[in-house]
Amino acid sequence: MINEALVAERIQSIRDRIESHGRRDVRLIAVTKGFGVEAMVAAIRSGCTDVGENYAQELIAKMAAYPADLERPTVHFIGRLQSNKVRSVASLVDCWQTVDRSTLVDEIARRAPGARILVQVNATDEDDKGGCRPSEVEGLVTRSVAAGLEPIGLMTVGPTDGDPSRTRRAFETVAHVASTLGLSELSMGMSADLDIALEVGSTMVRVGSAIFGDRPPVT
Repeated sequence: MINEALVAERIQSIRDRIESHGRRDVRLIAVTKGFGVEAMVAAIRSGCTDVGENYAQELIAKMAAYPADLERPTVHFIGRLQSNKVRSVASLVDCWQTVDRSTLVDEIARRAPGARILVQVNATDEDDKGGCRPSEVEGLVTRSVAAGLEPIGLMTVGPTDGDPSRTRRAFETVAHVASTLGLSELSMGMSADLDIALEVGSTMVRVGSAIFGDRPPVT
């Protein structure tokens, strides 16, 4: 059960943390993975207009149940995405944050011409994480532009073990690549590594548990 008053309080707390770093240009993305449509509604009513979804079927179900009289959220797709799922969510996604291979570039270009994308980078060299290698980013950005997409930045996930030094190195690597390529957006930082991401220059933070609490168990 989502407590809207508590969600609003937590969102304000995160905004205060962001501002404590001297940052007012950071977009807060409320990650609603595992929660029902009421999480999206609570975020919107609390003034957080950006939401992040990880799974195509969840996104479809939530948007089908979303109240027609409420402002529509800006939807960021932040989960690993199979090319064959792009068509089903093309009309629902405003920003594709996990583009990490040429086949996905081509499919998004086919189903959502001109879409805004972020190239996902695996900066920790962990096999279980999505993302291309830092050395492959430029090629994917070039291909995206040629396909008619709008690559606005890079996205990454910190190391699984949460080690602060490794996290900072990974974020700094991605920030350097983005700067080299003239990309303005950096989607880095989640509930556990938010402060490091802000220090390194993230412009988007993806926060779930610090807003909505622990995800309900899968039944």
